[in-house]
Amino acid sequence: MSDTLTLSAETRDRAGKGASRALRREGRVPAVIYGNKADPAGIHVSERELTKLLMTGHFFNSVVMINGERTLPKDVAFDVVSDRPIHVDFLRIGEHSSVHVNVPIHFSDEEAAPGIKRGGVLNIVRHELELICDAAEIPSEIAISLKGLEVGDSIHISQVTLPKGAKPVIDDRDFTIATVVAPSALKSSEGDNEDAPATADAPAEAEAEAETETPAAEAGEGE
Repeated sequence: MSDTLTLSAETRDRAGKGASRALRREGRVPAVIYGNKADPAGIHVSERELTKLLMTGHFFNSVVMINGERTLPKDVAFDVVSDRPIHVDFLRIGEHSSVHVNVPIHFSDEEAAPGIKRGGVLNIVRHELELICDAAEIPSEIAISLKGLEVGDSIHISQVTLPKGAKPVIDDRDFTIATVVAPSALKSSEGDNEDAPATADAPAEAEAEAETETPAAEAGEGE
């Protein structure tokens, strides 16, 4: 299960581009907390503290406690030149709210995959799984074993054991997560048709189908 993170914040008294630029000059990042049938609240957080949380690698699939409120990070905007965070959206959630999260996938047991040992290459179609789960039971990662995979084999969502109570957002098809493909040298020596995996659906499977949530309070701020 992912860790609960903590971030202190102060209330924003003013909105708008000028106020936001002033906050950023002081090392603060404008943000908003919205949702859970409550009014949006404008806040600002320490850029240094926020950057530390972003560097944990699991910021977007962790509950973040902000001044006693339970939230889930939904979006971070970055400066196109400096790559510094310039705005953050947080969604209020209850202790056991049903939430949508993107959970990273960890592949293991490469040494036990005959296809990879023979020179095959793991072609990862999805690096994350978009799941619906309880806010108190958000997994830190999804482990997938490659044991026994041959060249041409694929891993589909139906083959993955998800944590109790978690289910994929995409539920209308058995989508592909990864395949073991033959390297070009192997294809040329053995023939393209012999070991080539069926990966025609990979580009379509890789399309993002994420839910977009934009707080109305920030729509006109133009930050």
